[in-house]
Amino acid sequence: MAKNEDTRNPAQAEGNTAAFAVQGEPASSRAPEAATRTAKPLPEDALIILPVRNMVLFPGALVPIAIGRARSIAAAQFAARAQRQIGVLLQRKGEIDEPGPDDLHWVGTAANVLRYVTAPDGEHHVVCQGEERFRILQFLDGYDFPVARVERIEDAPQDSKEIEARALSLKHHAIEILRMLPQEVPQEIINSLQTVESPTRLANIISMLMDAPIEEKQSLLETFDLRTQLDRLLEILSRRAEVLRISQEIDQRTKQSIEEKGREHLLREQLRTIQKELGEGEEGAAELEEIAKAIADAGMPEEVEKQALKELKRLQRMPEASGEYPMVRTYLDWLTELPWKAPDAPAIDIDEARRTLDQDHHGLEKIKKRILEYLAVRKLNPHGKAPILCFAGPPGVGKTSLGQSIARATGREFVRVSLGGVHDEAEIRGHRRTYIGALPGNIIQGMKKAGTRNVVMMLDEVDKLGAGGFHGDPSSALLEVLDPEQNSTFRDNYLAVPYDLSSVLFVCTANVLDTIPGPLRDRMEIIQLPGYTAQEKLQIAQRYLLDRQLSRNGLLPAQCEITSAALTGIIEDYTREAGVRNLEREIGSVCRHVALRIAAGGVEHVTIDAADLPAILGAQKFEAEIAMRTAVPGVATGLAWTPVGGDILFIEAARMPGNGKLIVTGQLGDVMKESVQAALSLVKGREAELGIDAEMFDKSDIHIHVPAGATPKDGPSAGVAMFTALASLFTQRPVRSDVAMTGEISLRGLVLPIGGVKEKVLAALRAGIKTVMLPARNRRDMEDIPAEAREKLEFVWLEHVDDALKVALSARTETPG
Repeated sequence: MAKNEDTRNPAQAEGNTAAFAVQGEPASSRAPEAATRTAKPLPEDALIILPVRNMVLFPGALVPIAIGRARSIAAAQFAARAQRQIGVLLQRKGEIDEPGPDDLHWVGTAANVLRYVTAPDGEHHVVCQGEERFRILQFLDGYDFPVARVERIEDAPQDSKEIEARALSLKHHAIEILRMLPQEVPQEIINSLQTVESPTRLANIISMLMDAPIEEKQSLLETFDLRTQLDRLLEILSRRAEVLRISQEIDQRTKQSIEEKGREHLLREQLRTIQKELGEGEEGAAELEEIAKAIADAGMPEEVEKQALKELKRLQRMPEASGEYPMVRTYLDWLTELPWKAPDAPAIDIDEARRTLDQDHHGLEKIKKRILEYLAVRKLNPHGKAPILCFAGPPGVGKTSLGQSIARATGREFVRVSLGGVHDEAEIRGHRRTYIGALPGNIIQGMKKAGTRNVVMMLDEVDKLGAGGFHGDPSSALLEVLDPEQNSTFRDNYLAVPYDLSSVLFVCTANVLDTIPGPLRDRMEIIQLPGYTAQEKLQIAQRYLLDRQLSRNGLLPAQCEITSAALTGIIEDYTREAGVRNLEREIGSVCRHVALRIAAGGVEHVTIDAADLPAILGAQKFEAEIAMRTAVPGVATGLAWTPVGGDILFIEAARMPGNGKLIVTGQLGDVMKESVQAALSLVKGREAELGIDAEMFDKSDIHIHVPAGATPKDGPSAGVAMFTALASLFTQRPVRSDVAMTGEISLRGLVLPIGGVKEKVLAALRAGIKTVMLPARNRRDMEDIPAEAREKLEFVWLEHVDDALKVALSARTETPG
């Protein structure tokens, strides 16, 4: 039961209430003789007012009140002596000692004074029992204590079924709350509450007993409608029951957690004791000491060492049987095994590096020059940033092996990371440690494998990275790795600490650049490897490929000899590629043939010449069919660029009776179809100059076809070849069989520049072409063309399409037939 008194010291008054409960006597026997006398009688409808702090009295409630103010003592003494009721009113503000009418709520409870007691310590107490509500009508003057005329509020009727239903629910909620209270409630209280039948009395008792703000209780007292009062009580008790229910659940979980932790602690202590008896604890301590020593010797940056020591402390407090123990141990192993110390600057010998590069690779002068430049800068500035190189070219030209040569020439370790088909960002940045089986990404794994930061790391097939999906975009993750301004603080998701990659020499490889995202391509220095000439392939075969295949097939140089003519035959008749991968395969087939003959017995030395190749490798796979394909008018030889190097392209034009329709086949793209239209328009515009009858265009259908129809083709560089083929068709003058051409055309007849000049020229050389016609504005690319190609080929530089006709159609003239 809540007790709030009208004293200046509420805490002391509460103690005195307990004392009064023992010493209390009937009010009539204890009323002091010195009670204040009223000067005039009280009206019948007047009540003696007793202001109280922090307490609301409800009808039917029996409450002791401690009083201390002089006017309150006088009011209580007069009421006890005259056996008059008092009206208990709540102050609006408890800090006011002498409240006036405006400082009081005007609705209160009329109560009978059952006892008045003066305790031995001088405190005054009065026991009151609430009877009924009242409302102040007017305060009266002329008395030593507050007096007011009041209107008594009668209880509303209680016979409604809705009232009974609400009262029953209210009783249920009240009993439920009493049973959920943390402190044990005597069963007698619950039983007495169950015996209450009157809804009004039940509402008043619960309003008095419940723990609620004093203003909320006053509001309930001022609610005269019983149904409304019951609804508000139900709302308050429902909210209170939910709070107690949640509190019980929290207490239960807390208690259970404490019990589990206590049990775990006890088991851990027992486990430590058992391990100590078995001698296992000493071994674990020794391992932790080794980890601490490894952290101290690793040379980690301050931030990384701080993180490592933090994890080590966690590991020391953790039992070995814990599921997290191996995860933390693995993490510390990764931190301690990574190379953190700055690498020592190796002695750089430029001449030795040049000899190493020449020994491993033939040609590739531009790349060798770039590597030597890097070494020279490194020698002058040992702390400079390493470049990010990207070797782009067709398969088999030596991009991957070139990375190994760079490592040898620079005195670094070599690590290769294959990126082909990688579609998960975690393959680059690693997984977060929250995942089971998490590991660092391939970059950090490569650094651990190398054991030093002075490393050449080859990111192979960077153009074949998988597209970004819900696993993240790996190409975006590479942006930080391949940026010299950012990779000094590369952060792997598994390590979660920065790692310095600025001293790593990154070398990327790619077949095509179109599939590499622009921001990633912008971070790399692109070096093109277009392909090899036949003479370069011969040198590579003699110096590298032949010895390697002899060794792989168990042959000695004294047992097998392949002549230069045989190697040249393999290059020209059995392979047609930019690189040397298929060339090495064919040489391997020849070596296996020799190994079979020697292993069968009877011979100790075998010499392979060009005449022996058909018996070993079969019929020629490629032949120079230029003359046959251009024996009729309307066929021209063009040059094309492909991802695997340059290639020749035949443009075939045919004319049949019709009405001027143009047919284009060969799976040509939109750009190439537009080149056909432009070429036909140029031919029509020069009908007089070429001696073509204008009616031929109206009475003929023209069919343009580019063989190898299963291969998609596109691009503007076939414009010159298209024009030449059409001009040859309508003039019935065949195109020279030893001429190939490339270049974009405009409607004015100008020849515009194109790309891939070196690849196209090498393709022409491989195909047996003697004369190559190129746009004059591509003359600047002449220096990229190998010396062998410049010596063997005749170059014609085209300013206008008429220049092409003068060379291409000048070989011979035939009569139309």
